[in-house]
Amino acid sequence: MRFNIGLLLLFIFMVSACRKGERITTDPNAKLSISNPEILFDTIFTSVGSVTKRIKIANKNNDAVKISEIKLAGGNTSPFTININGENLLNKNDLIINGQDSINLFVKVTINPNAQNLAFLVQDSIILNTNGNRQVVQLLAYGQNAIFVNNAVINSNAVWVKALPYIINGTLTVKSASTLTMQPGTKIYFHKDANLNIEGSLNVNGTISEPVIFCSDRLEKIYDDEPGQWKGIFIKRNGNGLIKHAIIKNASVGITSDSLSLNANPKLILSSSIIKNMQVAAYIGYHSELLAFNNLMYNCGNYLIYAVGGGNYNLKQNTFAGYNLNFPRKTAALSFSDYLSANAYNKLQLDLTNNIIWGSLTNELDIQRKTSAIVQLSLWNNIIRTTSSSYNNNGNILNVDPLFADKVLENFEVQTNSQAVKKGKDLSTDLYFSNYLNKDMKENSRFYPSTLGCYEK
Repeated sequence: MRFNIGLLLLFIFMVSACRKGERITTDPNAKLSISNPEILFDTIFTSVGSVTKRIKIANKNNDAVKISEIKLAGGNTSPFTININGENLLNKNDLIINGQDSINLFVKVTINPNAQNLAFLVQDSIILNTNGNRQVVQLLAYGQNAIFVNNAVINSNAVWVKALPYIINGTLTVKSASTLTMQPGTKIYFHKDANLNIEGSLNVNGTISEPVIFCSDRLEKIYDDEPGQWKGIFIKRNGNGLIKHAIIKNASVGITSDSLSLNANPKLILSSSIIKNMQVAAYIGYHSELLAFNNLMYNCGNYLIYAVGGGNYNLKQNTFAGYNLNFPRKTAALSFSDYLSANAYNKLQLDLTNNIIWGSLTNELDIQRKTSAIVQLSLWNNIIRTTSSSYNNNGNILNVDPLFADKVLENFEVQTNSQAVKKGKDLSTDLYFSNYLNKDMKENSRFYPSTLGCYEK
């Protein structure tokens, strides 16, 4: 008798538990758990083809949850389809997931990479509406052929060419004693939060007609000027770089450099390149070294150049335009300091010659000496927007508008009546004249007295 009563109680418990799991809750806090809120199809499509990926949607609540609607935002124009319980569809209503249960949702994308009007990165989203909650799964697929580099390490010399773009997902690291060379026209696209670490050497060989491009993989027009889409290029303690005719845009920081060079070669030479639309800065140096010739930097959140902890900075014939279309900037475009921390301060050696240092603030150059470290300054023939009168010597021109052609349209050449025209110091005997300073960014020959900045007039 006791045995039968025990079975009966167990049966009643199981039935009630089952019913509880099947009871549909209307609680708006009863959300679903989605295995991956972003699905990236990083397959190379060489012809029309399709790829399928799985998403697990779990109901971790004790009661059942009804998905009132699950749909593809792009509808019947989407290259994606979803499959639920063996059925291919664009949307489904009143889908119930019992308590502590889950379903598998399969997503398929079909791509024709040869379609001329197809975006590089094809996107859509799956929308789930549950008890007034809207949850979204982002769908991304590459619509053109590319070479995919996922959390990779380069352990030997490598050469990248322009035939196909390179997509960086995660972190790419160039190890010590290895060199990554990029030929003219190479395009490197970074997925969200991706970055490039240089522990060896980076050699970027762009040309005026075929620059090397570093940018986000979001190539739609709406993302053209969107900062912070990827992390940036990091030149580590053992690393070094030579970057010529590159366009670096839309990262958090364009280039971050750590420490001085460990040998006779400069840590980084940056020439005839454009760095723009950075969330924080175009360049950050921590007790480091930068040789910069004929570059244009503009539209960055806090700084164009932020160099702390001392270091060696040789900056000639550059245009630093501190205009910020996206940011309420309050710091000088160029900031240098001998100080990094109470235990980290070093000699600062700074050579600024024939540059334009201008922007929207009344002070765009900040040179700080906070410790007993030696600070050696050489400032010659620059246009500087500044609140300091101490730079009013050596051919420097203070607080005179350089008259950019059209800063709104990002044309930072100067007009013919600019005070920058024919005011440059003669650099024909400079150590770097033959390789970098004898021509401007556009490869026009430079004659002295030159026009200040990266463009000859």
